[in-house]
Amino acid sequence: MKRFYSIVRILLVAAAVLSLASCASRQKFVYLNDMVPGSQYPINLESGTVVHQGDRLDIKVSCKNIELAIPFNAQTGTYQVSAEGNVSAAGVSVEKGYRVDDEGNIVFPILGKINVAGKTLKEVAALIEGMIEAGNYIKDPEVTIEFLNFKYTVLGAVNGKGTYTVDGDKITIIEAIAKAGDLAKNARLDKVAVIRMVDGKYEIFYNDIRTADIFLSPTYYLQQNDIVYVEPKNKSEKSGEDKWWQISSFVVSLMSLATSIIWALSGAGIIGGEG
Repeated sequence: MKRFYSIVRILLVAAAVLSLASCASRQKFVYLNDMVPGSQYPINLESGTVVHQGDRLDIKVSCKNIELAIPFNAQTGTYQVSAEGNVSAAGVSVEKGYRVDDEGNIVFPILGKINVAGKTLKEVAALIEGMIEAGNYIKDPEVTIEFLNFKYTVLGAVNGKGTYTVDGDKITIIEAIAKAGDLAKNARLDKVAVIRMVDGKYEIFYNDIRTADIFLSPTYYLQQNDIVYVEPKNKSEKSGEDKWWQISSFVVSLMSLATSIIWALSGAGIIGGEG
């Protein structure tokens, strides 16, 4: 009987060790596996979306006296003046917005050429408001700006490669991966790259989406025209990690079955006895 219990103990210990090893290996494939329930994780809010050459912006100016803002909003057609002196536009608003040229400028009504490249939408709005006030055109103007062509590209080990558009100007790297159909089975979670244009030159940033450190990444929020590239595992990595995970799971199951059989045979008096 002592021999029987020794065998059982060995099988149980081996199963526990392999189970822990399997869990450790599995952590390599789980998003944000170091997050703790109830804890708070800050997000990098300084990486706001900035304007680049080639962007197209929808800019609207408003104020209490609507007629004063009309000349600052892109229109087609003519202006009409009523008998009471009110000004209105007879045309239809242009939907294409303002294209940022190769020098980072837009040509804005009344104000002329404005350099906007490298600024966030909030900064561009504040700049235009300041220029309108400085010219004594409108008191307390309000400027709202949106991207008309915000897009990014996802490549590599994902289930849906392609270029995607965004309503608004904010999307996180995790949301981008989700829109691309999630990661493929051969994806490296520790090698999710973002290729970004910075000061006219491309830079690459690597992210590890297995940890909460991704929230502090300068590329957690994507910028206009970013390229997300998920690096695939090479054949040796895939056969090494995945095979070990599969084998360890199989061995744990096999040992659990063997232990159950031994206990059943012992209970039936088929094996056991004095050791």
